[in-house]
Amino acid sequence: MSSAYAEIEDALENYFAGFFEGDVEKLQKVFHPSAHLYAAMEGPLSDRDMEKVYEGVRGRESSASRGFDRFDRILSIDQSGPEAAIAKVQIALGDQLYTDFLNMLKLDGRWQIISKVYTGEPRPAAQQEAAE
Repeated sequence: MSSAYAEIEDALENYFAGFFEGDVEKLQKVFHPSAHLYAAMEGPLSDRDMEKVYEGVRGRESSASRGFDRFDRILSIDQSGPEAAIAKVQIALGDQLYTDFLNMLKLDGRWQIISKVYTGEPRPAAQQEAAE
């Protein structure tokens, strides 16, 4: 395993833990301040900047505090050079399972998410046992 792959995995741990625990500080370690999150799950394009994302995280009860089991995984990491990569990941939050494409750049010596495109679907029942 390359050192870059291990560095990206470490950065993604902040991503997974930050969303699961509702910890904005962990998310700020992995998202570039200018990052945007994009989706089209309900028709028109949804474009959220990081302030809106962090506001949403602060304003909702975390999956951890709601008793959900943590479920996340890296599906693939495709690195196109020493400073650019795309990570395809899955993360369960509440009753939703998201598949995310995370565009990452190595800036100032660390891997940062500069944009995210995602989609979601209902979380499989087997993953919801802790919430019931």
